[in-house]
Amino acid sequence: MLLWSLLVIFAPVSEEADWLTLQAPSVVFEGDSIDLMCQKEENWRKIQTISYYKDGKELQLSNNVSSFSIPRAALSDSGSYHCFATAKKFFFLKSEASRSIRIEVQELFPHPVLTVSPSWPTEGSPVTLTCETQLSPQRSNAQLRFCFFRDGRALGSGWSSSPELRVPAMWAEDSGSYWCQAETVIPRVRKQSLQSQIHVQRVPVSNVSLEMWAPRDPVIEGGDLILLCSVAEGTGNITFSWHREDTGTSVGRKTQRSLSAELEVPAVQEGDAGRYYCIADNGHDPIQSKLLSIRVRSPVSYPVLTLRAPRAWAVVGDMVELRCEAQRGSPPILYQFYHENVTLGNSSAPSGGGVSFNLSLTPEHSGNYSCEADNGLGAQRSEAVPLRVTGTGGYRRDHVTARFLGVLCGGLGFITTALLFYYWSHKISGGRSVTHAPRDASSTNPQEPTHSNSLSDMEEMEPEYVNVGPVDVDVVYSQVWSTQPPEDSANTRTILKNKDSHVIYSDVKENTRRN
Repeated sequence: MLLWSLLVIFAPVSEEADWLTLQAPSVVFEGDSIDLMCQKEENWRKIQTISYYKDGKELQLSNNVSSFSIPRAALSDSGSYHCFATAKKFFFLKSEASRSIRIEVQELFPHPVLTVSPSWPTEGSPVTLTCETQLSPQRSNAQLRFCFFRDGRALGSGWSSSPELRVPAMWAEDSGSYWCQAETVIPRVRKQSLQSQIHVQRVPVSNVSLEMWAPRDPVIEGGDLILLCSVAEGTGNITFSWHREDTGTSVGRKTQRSLSAELEVPAVQEGDAGRYYCIADNGHDPIQSKLLSIRVRSPVSYPVLTLRAPRAWAVVGDMVELRCEAQRGSPPILYQFYHENVTLGNSSAPSGGGVSFNLSLTPEHSGNYSCEADNGLGAQRSEAVPLRVTGTGGYRRDHVTARFLGVLCGGLGFITTALLFYYWSHKISGGRSVTHAPRDASSTNPQEPTHSNSLSDMEEMEPEYVNVGPVDVDVVYSQVWSTQPPEDSANTRTILKNKDSHVIYSDVKENTRRN
């Protein structure tokens, strides 16, 4: 009997007890704390043990604990809760379960949804990522913040109060798996969106062009040259390369994320002239530009002036060739010739090289000569070349003629004096012969001429020989006359010792001073 009584006292009670109740919050949101409290009636002295159950499963067994707490409720914490307690009343122990209470944990905000605009982005275009969610109207005062991820890495500056993330430009390498997270700070609730695959499309290059930029057009040797290769369309990293048409080799290469690229050629040389093209490639088919002709002009060098004369010493009347030539310089080249800084003339060399200028010399042409070369890129003057002109030619002939006339006049003066002396001597000797001659010899023919009247006869005689020697000799042969005695005058004295002579030569020294 006693054993039966003990079994009755300590036997568990399956039905709900009226003396034991479970207290719980009526409204619970995610992140809230759920506090459960199992209470007895006052006439029950003391609860010996208490345990809590959710959906029939024990949550925790703890002696002398009247409450149970879930610090941060989740949707999974929704269910039916009750407590089970063993209490003592007088000498009796009683174990009973409280009535069940349904606790429904409400969603604070739904899982965010990641949206991408545009949904199929192209390289270089901006993309907006949006993390879409909304707080429960009963908890609209809670603060949300957001964070975006790609392949496990946070994007931007991390957590932000804005549900949008704007990417200025997306590229092919930005393709990948994206998602976002949203959370409240108080209470701390974090939720993540589903992952979305974003594939960034690449636009092939098109309309490739090559342009040239230089401080001057055409390009001047020694200056800088910039070749600009550009595309009208094309995304991603574009590889630009520059080539010469004659060799086909690349003269430069750049890879960058832009629609154009520059190749700088410092201190360009004349040998860099030619036709060029560029190629653009971003992973699709490479596209080539049209050919661009580049002409490089070089300034003229200092010209060299050369004087070419027919003899070692230039004389008046000579034809002198003045040749001016610049060893370097792009044609056409204009040459100017100067005599003592006075322009003589000019000549052009359309294909380069030198030019000549012919000059007939006069005494005034002595002095310094120079020339100037100019191809529009700056004139250069040669060094001065001196030229000395001496008298000759027609001027020398006039000089010789003057000398000859001087000598001739001097010689004639001596000859005239000699003839007068001869005539005077002849007259005296002739007078004597007439005086001592027989009278009948002279009177037989009074009309026959006598030698005493030879003066008038000499005036009527014509010159029989004229000879002029060289200019540079000391002897001048002058004009003389021949005389003959009367055939019938036996007593007349002959003038010439040599009866066979018909010409008398007078040797006259030159009495004029040579110039």
